[in-house]
Amino acid sequence: MKAITLRQVFGETLLELAEIKKDIVVLDADISKSTFSCLFHQKYKDRAYNLGIAEQNMLGVAAGMASTGIPVFATTYAVFASMRALEQIRTFICYPQLNVKVVASHGGLQVSSDGVSHQGTEDLAIMRSLPNMTVLHPADPVSTRELVFAAAGYDGPMYIRLLRNEVPVIYKKDVSFTIGQGNIVKDSKQAQCTIVATGLMVEKSLRASEILEKEGIDVRVLDIHTIKPLDQDLIISSAKKTGVVVTVEDHNIIGGLGGAVAEILGREYPVPIEMVGINDTFGESGDPEELFTNYQMNIEHIVAAVKNSIARR
Repeated sequence: MKAITLRQVFGETLLELAEIKKDIVVLDADISKSTFSCLFHQKYKDRAYNLGIAEQNMLGVAAGMASTGIPVFATTYAVFASMRALEQIRTFICYPQLNVKVVASHGGLQVSSDGVSHQGTEDLAIMRSLPNMTVLHPADPVSTRELVFAAAGYDGPMYIRLLRNEVPVIYKKDVSFTIGQGNIVKDSKQAQCTIVATGLMVEKSLRASEILEKEGIDVRVLDIHTIKPLDQDLIISSAKKTGVVVTVEDHNIIGGLGGAVAEILGREYPVPIEMVGINDTFGESGDPEELFTNYQMNIEHIVAAVKNSIARR
C-alpha cells in the first residue's frame, strides 16, 4: 500500500463495512469530500445524510438514531467535533453511552496551510476527558483500516482522529490491532529509552530511532493508537525496562498523549519523561515539515528528547 491519506482509507473502509453491516448509517456536515464519506453517500444514498454546516445538529441527530439501535458514523473536522459540538457529544452521546463513532479529520499541525482555525491540536485532550468515550488515533493506512473495522464491532461512543495529508505505510497487512492495546513497532534487548508515539509521529519516531541506533542508542518504540483506554500495562512495563520515556504527538502536550502517560507513570512508576508535541500554543499556516521544525516536533527533536531523557536517568 502506497502513502495515502487516512481519511481516504476511512472512506474506502466504510464501503467494505457497508457490505457486512447493513445497518450502518453515515452522517456528515457538508464536508463529505474531505472526509471521503462521499464514497458511502454515492453508493448507499438511503443510509447517508448530509446535515449541512451544523455540527451540533449532526451529533444530535446521531444520538437520536443511535438511541433506536442504529450504529452511526458521524464525520467532520477535529476542531468542530471536539469544540463546536462538545456539549452534544458529552451529554447526548457519552452520558447515555450511545453507539456513535465520531470520525474527525484534520487533526494536528499536519493540516498545514488550512491554519489554526482548522488545526485540531486540543481534540485528544478534550475527548479523552469525557466519561465513556474511547479515543483512537491510527498511525498509517493499514492501522486505519483495521481500527475502523474494530470500531464497527465496538459498542459505545468513540472518537477516531484522522489526518488531512498523506501518511507513509509502516505496518504490514498481517499485523493485528486491538482497541486498548498498543503495538511495539521497534524493540531491542538493550533499549535505553521508550518512545511512546501516536498518529503520524510513530513514523517520525521510527526514523529518529534509526539515527539513534547509528549513534549507539537503542530504543523501544510504541504505537499507542488507543489514547483511551490507554495500554497501562505496556507503558508501565516499558518504563520499567528502559528507565526513561519520551512521548511524541502532533497535539498539545497538555492533556494529550504526553499528559496521559505522565498521569499513569506518576502514579505507578515515576521515571524521567520528555514530551515532544505542541507546547501550549496555537498553530499557524505553513508547510507541515516546516511547522514541525518550528514547533520542535521533527525527527531531530525526537532524537534530542531521547538523549535528554537518558541524561536524566
